[in-house]
Amino acid sequence: MEKVTYSLKDGIAEITMDDGKANSMNWIFFEEMGKSLDQAENDGAKVLVITGRPGFFSGGLDLKLLPTLSASEMGDFATTFARTMLRVFSFPVPTIAASTGHAVAGGAMLTFACDRRFAINGPYRIQMNETLIGINLPHWMFLIASSAIPSRWRNQALLHARAYNPSEALERGILDGVAKDADDLAAQVRSATEELLSLNLPAYAASKKNLRQAEIEHVLDLLKKELSEENRVK
Repeated sequence: MEKVTYSLKDGIAEITMDDGKANSMNWIFFEEMGKSLDQAENDGAKVLVITGRPGFFSGGLDLKLLPTLSASEMGDFATTFARTMLRVFSFPVPTIAASTGHAVAGGAMLTFACDRRFAINGPYRIQMNETLIGINLPHWMFLIASSAIPSRWRNQALLHARAYNPSEALERGILDGVAKDADDLAAQVRSATEELLSLNLPAYAASKKNLRQAEIEHVLDLLKKELSEENRVK
């Protein structure tokens, strides 16, 4: 069964993550996500919506997989993770995260990588928990997060691993909207989509590239050094 599925209607592409559990990010996830992003570009989608299953947007990287990887495999996996998130961050059409539940670590990062961010209200966590579990945050994560998290909250969210519920994230400007249920989330996403469809897409794509491409190339270069340094420490 596919963990990531793709659909297109009226120029709106939708990528849905659903592995029946926490939508963990592993090799299969990244392969299917990459194919879905390819399809959205090939179809000439005008807006891309990324959503999850009820209760979970994504819990982030597959923590059961990580201990099984060799140093070389871990480097490849970290690079694949970074490139996938940065691809969403630089995607040539407007992107919307429609968070259906918990968005933790990589799940939060995927939310932040989208241009507009909406979530269902409830007892859900939006959290970058890496400094709690002993993972160094690389430069590319700070780049993406800085576009979504207002500066006054970045230390709290990134360095102090603060967990927010959707209402708290909205109060801090991390989310654009909070919905009372799935139908309300769909309505808010439709409204945002209608606004974004008014953009001139060639101008949007070129402007987004000008805004972000140089920094993306810089953090990918830094990632090579970060992974090399981690290997030397080990």
